[in-house]
Amino acid sequence: MAPDWEKLSAEWAGKDNALVAEVDCAADGKPLCDANGIRGFPTLKYGDPAALEDYSGGREYKALAEFAEANLKPMCSPTSLDLCDDEKKKEIETLMAETLESLDSKIAEEEKKLEEAETTFREEVQKLQEAYQGLVDAKEATISSVKSSGLGLMKAVKAHAAKAGSGSDEL
Repeated sequence: MAPDWEKLSAEWAGKDNALVAEVDCAADGKPLCDANGIRGFPTLKYGDPAALEDYSGGREYKALAEFAEANLKPMCSPTSLDLCDDEKKKEIETLMAETLESLDSKIAEEEKKLEEAETTFREEVQKLQEAYQGLVDAKEATISSVKSSGLGLMKAVKAHAAKAGSGSDEL
């Protein structure tokens, strides 16, 4: 993915309305990565720097370039109200009228929902992995049991009998 990302980054270098960049989360960029919930690498984010969103599209150049062209542009935000429709403007104005404490509380509630969804997902995936492993173990036990019951010998005897019945003495 690195060559495709570098190509995209070079194409977007110097644009006033967007930035395609990388951050080293194991070095100086660690605080930025921690603040944005980055746990795995590479993680791609986009959007308003104050509220980055996860990118989940393709990782090859064509998919990255198409996404960038369609999505990396000035967006409706508190600093760009002129880009907002009336509904978003009203939503932003309502939120801007709230206290920082109220916003902190609402943000915490919504982030808790995200964390709960992630926890549920991990727990359910673990259950699926355990069920899968149980099925693999049961399959392997059945295969072993069938093989030890003489299946191979039965097939050899059948083949021998079929050849003997055809009048050939060859093995």
